[in-house]
Amino acid sequence: MTQRKHDAVLSWYAEHQRDLPWRQPGTSPWAVLVSEVMLQQTPVARVLPAYHAWLERWPTPAALAKDPAGEAVRQWGRLGYPRRALRLHATARILTERYGGEVPTALPALLDLPGIGGYTAAAVASFAFGQRHAVLDTNVRRVLARLITGRQFPASSPSAAESRLAESLLPVDPATAARWSVAVMELGALVCTAARPQCARCPVAADCAWNLSGRPESPTKPPTQRYEGTTRQCRGRLLALLRDAQAPLTADQLSLAWPDPGRRAEALDTLVSDGLVEPHPNHTFTLPTA
Repeated sequence: MTQRKHDAVLSWYAEHQRDLPWRQPGTSPWAVLVSEVMLQQTPVARVLPAYHAWLERWPTPAALAKDPAGEAVRQWGRLGYPRRALRLHATARILTERYGGEVPTALPALLDLPGIGGYTAAAVASFAFGQRHAVLDTNVRRVLARLITGRQFPASSPSAAESRLAESLLPVDPATAARWSVAVMELGALVCTAARPQCARCPVAADCAWNLSGRPESPTKPPTQRYEGTTRQCRGRLLALLRDAQAPLTADQLSLAWPDPGRRAEALDTLVSDGLVEPHPNHTFTLPTA
């Protein structure tokens, strides 16, 4: 049964995979790491132009490490969750200082890098170095929940049992296991989607526990996060002003970003706390200068 699933999904992937730059032969481990950080909670269509621009400017960790962190935040643009830019910058400096400008191959070393959690470390180890690790992103978790456990959606966060299940399904050969991981991810992105799964196009529909049980709905569906009017939206507008500014901005100039002074002050405080904005003694603000 498992071999049949492997063969079906891998054959489907060979025919239907998207032509994405970070999957091309010869892609550097640094480029893979950049792509995985950018793809956290961000759709591929938004990542593609940012990925190309980032690597054109900083093709190696050493190139990024030479610039101040504020330039990483500026280059990040409107990709969202801008702390990822700071973490990539901090990672670039660590790679340059400790690893000779190279991405480490060992999973524990990857996990020690800023902002690199279990999923991203496993993804880099698998996709950059062809290692055998369970790669549990949102799409993979949804596919395995439906295919194996018969649930429409997985739990809100991965459990140890879920990780063990994913590991048990990995092909023995490391290179094949890495390809299986990206194939399942692609199946979740293109066919076994959250809102409109296309079971008629699925290569493993005949083995899918959820499909065979009549596709029952889960008691609760994943919540949709509100964005309009939130502190997160205000943070984004403040950062947009600072990215475009040619000189430090005063608090009065930043008021153009958001009409509510309370929400604006709260957002600015969190940006300073996160290291995304640098306050200066003359009561002006910039992106990080170091």
